[in-house]
Amino acid sequence: MPLDPSAGRFLRLLAASAPQSMRNASAQDRRASLVELMKFGGPPPPIAAALDRTVPGPAGPLGVRLYTPIGASAGALPGVRDDLMPGLVYFHGGGLVAGSMATHESIARMLANEGACRVVSVEYRLAPEHQFPSALDDAVASVTYLGANAAQFGIDPARLGICGDSAGGTLAAATCQALARAGRAPPALQILLCPILDYSRLSASRRELASGYMIDEEVLAHDLSLYLPAGTDPADCRISPLRAAVLDGLPRTIIHTAEFDPLRDEGRDYFERLSHAGCDVSYTCHPGMIHLFYGLGAVIPYARAALRQIGGQIRASLGGCGGQA
Repeated sequence: MPLDPSAGRFLRLLAASAPQSMRNASAQDRRASLVELMKFGGPPPPIAAALDRTVPGPAGPLGVRLYTPIGASAGALPGVRDDLMPGLVYFHGGGLVAGSMATHESIARMLANEGACRVVSVEYRLAPEHQFPSALDDAVASVTYLGANAAQFGIDPARLGICGDSAGGTLAAATCQALARAGRAPPALQILLCPILDYSRLSASRRELASGYMIDEEVLAHDLSLYLPAGTDPADCRISPLRAAVLDGLPRTIIHTAEFDPLRDEGRDYFERLSHAGCDVSYTCHPGMIHLFYGLGAVIPYARAALRQIGGQIRASLGGCGGQA
């Protein structure tokens, strides 16, 4: 089907106000650009509570933000057994160079409300100050700690999932694979939203939609150059999870892509590989949509419907909290 009209209008607006080429942009420029882009998500929706905490990381404490959904008890202290509910560890997008808990605040809140779960957004380290494998090390450490200490965050450890969008999807997928390789128990669920899953090749969708569809090939290449130390093979499965030789021991997986996203084929290919490996996996490609559409609700009305669908899948997979089931 054709590009959704609201997405098309947004792309024209973006093109008219686009900064200079990202080819030589600094990390600070990339981060500032993403801050402006994420304003198109609109005001963050209300939730029951948001609480900033830290978890241990490999290079020091990592900031996390705990979101409690509307309909849940916000007054009970985390760790009270009667207040435990499903949880979702969330890794924001931004090419592993940009983004933060703050830029993706609206997405995290909507996932909490629509999924009827507590969401823990992680402030992992960014490149180029902290190159590969820093972000992945932070992701694995945060998921491991939260799994072992879920009750301290008001989360049922048996109903703890993991979610990432765009490059955060890279981290979510690579974290699940790392846990499986180490023989550790996987999360109960992984959700990948428009994920980047293969930095080592140009898929058909990356060639066909290389420019003018929200995320350009030039930006992807620039982010990768900042993230990887010289000489690092981008086909390493810790960087490109689609390239993993073995896909055993992974949790139930839900993948969402967009028809006009250069990364579309990577999500579909991962779905096909997981299916062939016997994994419990589902796949949705949203017609007419572009990369990150789910985070642009102020200009793409369909984003809200998509997040309701994603929230329904979270509730069905993890079980909803009281008042939101």
